[in-house]
Amino acid sequence: MQLRSRSSALTDLVGLEGESCPQVIAVSSGKGGVGKTNVVANVGMALTKLGKRVLILDADLGLGNLDVLLGLVPRHTIEDVLAGTHTFGEIVLKGPGDVHVLPASSGVPQLTTLTESQQVIIQEQLAQFAGGMDILLIDTGAGISTSVTFFASSADEALIVVSPEPTSLTDAYALIKVLSRQYRERRFKILVNQAKSPREASEVFGKLDVAADRFLHVALELVGAIPYDDYVPMAVRQQRAVLELFPEAPASEAFKKLARQIVQWPKPVLPKSSMQLVWQRSATHIGN
Repeated sequence: MQLRSRSSALTDLVGLEGESCPQVIAVSSGKGGVGKTNVVANVGMALTKLGKRVLILDADLGLGNLDVLLGLVPRHTIEDVLAGTHTFGEIVLKGPGDVHVLPASSGVPQLTTLTESQQVIIQEQLAQFAGGMDILLIDTGAGISTSVTFFASSADEALIVVSPEPTSLTDAYALIKVLSRQYRERRFKILVNQAKSPREASEVFGKLDVAADRFLHVALELVGAIPYDDYVPMAVRQQRAVLELFPEAPASEAFKKLARQIVQWPKPVLPKSSMQLVWQRSATHIGN
C-alpha cells in the first residue's frame, strides 16, 4: 500500500454526510501495570455522562483486556477484522454508560506489530465506523513497539499515563523519546495515576518534565492526577469500572474532572506530528 492510501482512509472519518471528525486521543504508557486501561475505561464512561458519543479502540491488539475489565464477552475481535471476515460495525460492543468498545484479541503475538496493510485496514474501518462519534479513545499497548508509536503519533493528542514508580518514569521517558525523535512529536499530555497526594503527583511530573525539556526539547503538560484509591482494585475484581460501581469514590471524582477537561481541549490547528500532517493535508484536499 502507498502512503496516499493510508492517509486518505483516515480522513474519511469526516464522514460521507459531512459529519465532523471525532477528537482522537491515544492513551499510552511506557510500561504495563500503571493502570492505563483502567484510565481509558473510566474516562470513556465519564465522557458519555457529559453527553459525548465515545468509541474506545482496544489497540493492545495481541494482549487486549479492556473487555475483561468491563465484564464484556466479545464473540469477535479486531483479529477477525484484520482477517477480513468482519467489520468494526460487526464486532463493536456496547459497554457500561453507553460507551462503545472495539475489543482486541488476547494471546496473539503476531498482532503486537502491525504491518502497513493492517494499519490501512484499521484506518479504513475507523473511517467507515467512527465518523458519528465525538471522541475516539485509543488504548494502546505499553512500551515502544511500532504499534504503540503508530497509534500515539496518529492521534490528535498523546496522553501518557505514569505512576510514581521510578520504572514508570524511565519507560515513559523512553516512549516520549521515540515519539519525539522518530515521529517528531513535540507535545505530550501527562496523567499521573495512583498518586498518594497532589504533591506526589506534582513531583512525579516535575522529574519527567525536567528530563524531557533538557534532553528531548519537548513540551509536557500535566493534565491531572488520579489518586491511589482502594475502591479501584475492588471494582476491577468485580469486572466493573470504578466510576460505575463507586461513582463517589475519590478516583471516580478525578476521572470526572479529567473528562470535563478533555471536552474543553481545543482541536489542534496545526498537526503535532509528520504522520498527522499527511492526514490533515489529505483532509484539506478532500474538503476543497
